[in-house]
This record gives sequence, structure tokens and C-alpha cells, in this order.
Amino acid sequence: QVQLVESGGGLVQAGGSLRLSCAASGRTFSTYAVGWFRQGPGKEREFVAAIVGINRSGGSTSYADSVKGRFTISRDNAKNTVYLQMNSLKPEDMAVYYCAAVQYGSGSDTSTDYDYWGQGTQVTISS
Repeated sequence: QVQLVESGGGLVQAGGSLRLSCAASGRTFSTYAVGWFRQGPGKEREFVAAIVGINRSGGSTSYADSVKGRFTISRDNAKNTVYLQMNSLKPEDMAVYYCAAVQYGSGSDTSTDYDYWGQGTQVTISS
């Protein structure tokens, strides 16, 4: 029902910023909760941030403790896009970042709660 495409990854110095985008298909995108997950080298996939759809409390977001205060998730439903603004990047932020979506979702931090996944975008940190 929905296709997701991540973009915006690349090489950035520690302390720098990147903005990732998750572009979605479908005219019901505004009702989907979207989460960002990441998988670093030799590590398991971990939750980064999530934002709920319009069926939930407006502007409801959640973040992993490791990124709280540095990353911001937002969405532009008119553009069918969710963003992850990443500031003050650290070497441990280096990973493939994935967006995921589930209609009427709660903004869960659990990957199995999401139905649709993008293919990921690589974020590389230099020091």
C-alpha cells in the first residue's frame, strides 16, 4: 500500500548536521505513523525516532535516549515526506538509516510494529 524511499545520507564530520528524508507513496500517508531506525556496523537495528499520524495527538513524537536533544523528526503531509534532522552528529551515529510506516500506528519503538520499510540511506561520520 505504501512505498518508502530514504534520501539525504552521506559523509559528514563529527559535530555536523544532516537532514534525512523519507518520501512515501499513497494518499493516506497522513494517517501513517513513521519511525526511523538505524543499524550500525556489527550492531542490531535500533530505534531512533517516531512520529504519529493525524489520527493521533497532533505533533506527537518520540526519541531514543541516545539522540534526544540532537535529532528532530517532523513531517510534511502535503509532500508525503517525513524528515529526520540530525545535529551534533557523533561517530556512533554512523549507520544505515531506515524509515518505516504503519497506518494508525502509535509511534512505537519496536521494529515489528511497522508494516512498510524503505531500503535505507547510509550516514557516515568522519572525525
